[in-house]
Amino acid sequence: MSRFPLIAREGVLLLLAAILAAVVVLNLSGLQTSLPFWGLSLLILVIFRDPDREIPSQPMAVVSPADGRVTAVTATRDPYLDRDSIRVTLQMNPFGVFTTRSPVEGKVLQPPHTPEDTRMPHGVWLQTDEGDDVVMVMMRGRLHTAPRCYIRIGERIGQGKRCGFVHLGGQVDVYLPQRSRLAVDVGDWVRSGSDVIATLVHI
Repeated sequence: MSRFPLIAREGVLLLLAAILAAVVVLNLSGLQTSLPFWGLSLLILVIFRDPDREIPSQPMAVVSPADGRVTAVTATRDPYLDRDSIRVTLQMNPFGVFTTRSPVEGKVLQPPHTPEDTRMPHGVWLQTDEGDDVVMVMMRGRLHTAPRCYIRIGERIGQGKRCGFVHLGGQVDVYLPQRSRLAVDVGDWVRSGSDVIATLVHI
């Protein structure tokens, strides 16, 4: 793991601009005048921090795609694959990390259905080598900005790899096969990429 936290790509330009402004003001007007710009740089570092995570070596595990709290676990219809499923709803921590990570290793496929709910712009269908289907849905963030999705249809992604970003956090849903064995309850706090939320079960 990295010794120092990494920065999400969305924050790199903002951080560089804030540091540059701080350096310019420091040279022109002195330390005291530049302090607000150094404070802004620190704030950007906190908001866009993206630390490494240790991926658990647990066969058939599904890891949390986001930092946050489990707010609901329901048996429901998956609107993307039109199947019976278990939905785990995560509310991202407003003071946490806003990068999302892939819950499983697999191939990114095009969902055959598009839900009518316009709050769900990014449904990512992941199919594992064993044929299990997991769908991750990133809702709009607290500023109602659309989530960023880093992966494309046809790509292969590893478990726990960075796959998106939700500005200032929001809701993330995970649709699991109906026979999955859950590892979390409502109220549990989880970390993206490292905490297991379920295990895929083959009969």
